Amino acid sequence: MENLLATPVHPLEVITGKILPYISIGLIQATIILLAARFLFGVPIVGSLASLYVVILVFVGAQLTVGITLSSLARNQLQAMQLTFFYFLPSMLLSGFMFPFRGMPGWARGIGSFLPMTYFNRLVRGILLKGNGVADLWPNLWPLLVFTVVVMTIAVRSYRKTLD
Repeated sequence: MENLLATPVHPLEVITGKILPYISIGLIQATIILLAARFLFGVPIVGSLASLYVVILVFVGAQLTVGITLSSLARNQLQAMQLTFFYFLPSMLLSGFMFPFRGMPGWARGIGSFLPMTYFNRLVRGILLKGNGVADLWPNLWPLLVFTVVVMTIAVRSYRKTLD
């Protein structure tokens, strides 16, 4: 039993172990939302469902890496919750979700261009409403992938084992 407790665990293993169950939950939630959008609200799904789920998977992963990073950087749960508000509110307001992105001042578009939700909104609209293919999706997909890798790297480097 002592050998199990003494076995070193790589932070990346712990982080992926914490993220994988939530990715499953995110995909289930996305499925419920898509079903409601299609059958309750009549939203057309013009593009590929496979492309849509790949985009959703990348976005959920990006968001979860933000959560892991913020919890790694925070000293306690309250601080982690407060940090999420500094991330969540700009994501909602500056991503084009609530207000048209092109109608925002330049400084707001600049901040919004660093937020994954900005690219996710464009990707989902392109797939659902325009039927965009991979070539059309790539300009908005690669920033999500880069964001995920960068934020995951920060999470792994700042991860520390705690009992909280």
